[in-house]
Amino acid sequence: MSGQPMKKPLNQVLFGWLRKDLLMMFSGDPEGGAPWVVQMGEGHDAGYFGPDSAVWHVNGAAPTLVAGIRALMMQTLHPGAMAGVADHSRYHSDPLGRLAGTVRWVVVTTFGSTDTVATEVSRVEKMHHRVTGDYQPNNRSEPTAYAASDKSLIAWVHLVFTDAFLGSHLSLGRDIPDADGESGPDRYVREWSKAGILMGYHTPPTTQRGLEEAIEAFVPELRSDERVADALTFILDPPLPRSIRPGYRLLSAAAVASLDPRYRKLLGLKRPWWPALTIGRLAVAFIGWVLGAESPSMTKARERIDALPEKDRRPVNITPSGPEAPR
Repeated sequence: MSGQPMKKPLNQVLFGWLRKDLLMMFSGDPEGGAPWVVQMGEGHDAGYFGPDSAVWHVNGAAPTLVAGIRALMMQTLHPGAMAGVADHSRYHSDPLGRLAGTVRWVVVTTFGSTDTVATEVSRVEKMHHRVTGDYQPNNRSEPTAYAASDKSLIAWVHLVFTDAFLGSHLSLGRDIPDADGESGPDRYVREWSKAGILMGYHTPPTTQRGLEEAIEAFVPELRSDERVADALTFILDPPLPRSIRPGYRLLSAAAVASLDPRYRKLLGLKRPWWPALTIGRLAVAFIGWVLGAESPSMTKARERIDALPEKDRRPVNITPSGPEAPR
């Protein structure tokens, strides 16, 4: 009957308090309505992916909760990236702010229009220009200068994020539909390579095997030290709100269990003795139910695309040297 208030979904009735805490952690707004989330409804094109893409399928799913933790762990293994985090990151003083910043980049790139993504790329690049210093590379006596805008560091960050999102999705028992003779994992790596190109990584891998080989090529440069151990302690057990801590520990354990044993050993971590992936699947499913079937960002992006003329609903292509390249 008109005029009656709409009933809240069961997930919000039972766990509305937890949903608000989670949305606050991910977006900085308890209702998931941060200004950058609202921008997912703005723009005049479909962006670089779209509802039928493997990227929407993976990046819009609950296993990204595990993927973010896994990506941050892997990122610390590169001494240049670790130096940038240790010297410039606010993860000790503002862990939720740093997490929200990382979530923002992934979400905007996944769901935003090309104009919105361009604004986000500019924001990240401005931050990168301030992140400079030096570090001690493996097997060298002289310090090496680094900058977050270095092509090798941009490549490393793109690779470990791609690996984390894909690996977590598969490890937690989720599938990625094949299409046109291309496997789901290959689809994801190829599509998400656009994100690397946007940030200046002009030759990102486009297959799952290529991704594995690209990460392996960095192995001689990787190492674990006291700063990595300190960062890992913080990543695996940050000072989060009490309502979130138990679930986060389950997710972080699943992230450790999902790592390739080679990189887990490099990080000095042991796989949990208990079935962390199985319990992680249950935790991810529960949190996904609490948050709802679709994130506010995905909903706004879908509304934007549905309002476009049919000819403008296709994802925008991008190549390093093509006319639609970022530079």
